[in-house]
Amino acid sequence: MVDQIFFPNPVQPGRQERPQPQKPTSGQVSDSSFARVLDGKLPAQGVKFSQHAQERLKSRNIVLSANDIANLEGAVNNVAQKGGKESLVMMKDAALVVSITNRTVVTALDRNQMQGNVFTNIDSAVII
Repeated sequence: MVDQIFFPNPVQPGRQERPQPQKPTSGQVSDSSFARVLDGKLPAQGVKFSQHAQERLKSRNIVLSANDIANLEGAVNNVAQKGGKESLVMMKDAALVVSITNRTVVTALDRNQMQGNVFTNIDSAVII
């Protein structure tokens, strides 16, 4: 006895294939939802400041120059390479507590607030 073979989608002659979406060439950026989600998951290249840190910088009149930000980013990269998660970064006039995993400054203190403070929940410190 011979069993019938069932083909659910037989190929029919003369049937046109559906057009395939064009892939972006190198240099073009895809605007798909996958690309946006992936961009959100990739580590950020710069250092961000939390709302709390922004308020502390403003209230304590701490101004960071472009050079200070570059030094901060370098310090964050160095701590990340060594496996740090939460770090105290001490600069000439400020101390910043930074979440290395999020690349985010959590809080900021000026020279007056640094004296006598105890910093907890950090696993590293950098002086720049």
